[in-house]
Amino acid sequence: MAFDSLTDKLQNVFKKLRSKGMLTEADVKEAMKEVKRALLEADVNFKVVKQFINSVSERAVGEEVLKGLNPGQMVIKIVKEEMDKLMGSETTELKLLPSNEITVIMMCGLQGAGKTTTVAKLAGQFKNKGKRPLLVACDIYRPAAIKQLEVNGEKVGVPVFTMGDGHKPVNIAKAAIEHASKNNINLVFIDTAGRLHIDEDMMAELQEIKENISVTYTILTVDAMTGQDAVNVATSFNDKIGIDGVILTKLDGDTRGGAALSIKAVTGKPILYAGMGEKLTDLEQFYPDRMASRILGMGDVESLIEKAQNAIDEEKAKEMEQKIKKASFDFNDLLDQMEQMQKMGGMNDILKMLPGFSSNKQLKNVEIDDNAMNMPKAIILSMTPQERSNPDIINPSRKKRIADGAGVQVSEVNKLLKQLEQSRKMMKQMSGLMGGKKRGGFKLPFGF
Repeated sequence: MAFDSLTDKLQNVFKKLRSKGMLTEADVKEAMKEVKRALLEADVNFKVVKQFINSVSERAVGEEVLKGLNPGQMVIKIVKEEMDKLMGSETTELKLLPSNEITVIMMCGLQGAGKTTTVAKLAGQFKNKGKRPLLVACDIYRPAAIKQLEVNGEKVGVPVFTMGDGHKPVNIAKAAIEHASKNNINLVFIDTAGRLHIDEDMMAELQEIKENISVTYTILTVDAMTGQDAVNVATSFNDKIGIDGVILTKLDGDTRGGAALSIKAVTGKPILYAGMGEKLTDLEQFYPDRMASRILGMGDVESLIEKAQNAIDEEKAKEMEQKIKKASFDFNDLLDQMEQMQKMGGMNDILKMLPGFSSNKQLKNVEIDDNAMNMPKAIILSMTPQERSNPDIINPSRKKRIADGAGVQVSEVNKLLKQLEQSRKMMKQMSGLMGGKKRGGFKLPFGF
């Protein structure tokens, strides 16, 4: 994640604070120097850092803190609270108009920030919430921009309105609103042209759209990997056309992450979502308190629980519980388990949401292969439906066909069959020991 280096440095500072039975003003001052250095190295705006350090120091040197039962923990608590404030304290949600009206969201940003992919991600999320979205292709300049939007729209199941590149963006936007009103669409996303830098002509184009269309929200997409440039871009767009919020992309990348800690404080505009990967499902609501917890190495259990709830099918979970009791687990069930686990992201990402595992430092000696499920999944997909449901019929000739289909050796097929058999025996033993009592949840077999 973007904040791994910052997290490691802050963890070292906190370790020193926790090791002291009592704190002096000098201890706090020294700790704040290290925090300040870490934040500046993470590319946090220097004015924001200065204000942050002053706020923490003012609260941390109070008599109540220095003479408290656990002064180190109290200082860390203050840092956490001030970091929450820095990023906005409360989560900002997009409040859409009533379903009989059309909410219009105009997306803007520089080229390369991931705007066109992000708008499809956002439209897909609202579609899953029961809205009726439409994507509008107003980027008539970048080669293949319209095609990219159409491809992404198809992937998330959202229609795309396009008039090609022979019309002015403002006219395309007006025609799209008319199309939406005639087709029972209540949410319109306008994908505007990106720009290599702050371009006055294109800014005027955005302003023209806003003057002719009733835009509900103007959202800026910025690349977290550009650091302070992202903050400068956000400031420029806000000054010239006015924005209502920001979506930070590539926050999962190898970047210092200072933009996330600076944008709200500098522009006054909230971060709405964070792009955490390339898949069209990798867009997370931005929770300042949860992000602060991740940065400080405290994990993010709430987001992990939400990931699990979104990934796990409750009906399938109940069916699985019954199958485990009867030891009738088969390859169809294993395939379901692997797909649900993959929906939650890689194991490295999942572990980083747990307290104590939130930085690379704790995980550097742990080898976790996020592709570990690819081989067994390929083997299962090479089986016939009958073989998946009844593995006992898989004879040597079937094993050879399955291995060839998956591109593996027959020994790998034998290994998977043996693991399934061992898991069934284990489930049967557990069921007997539990006496058939109801159990909450189940574990993915084979150590994935």
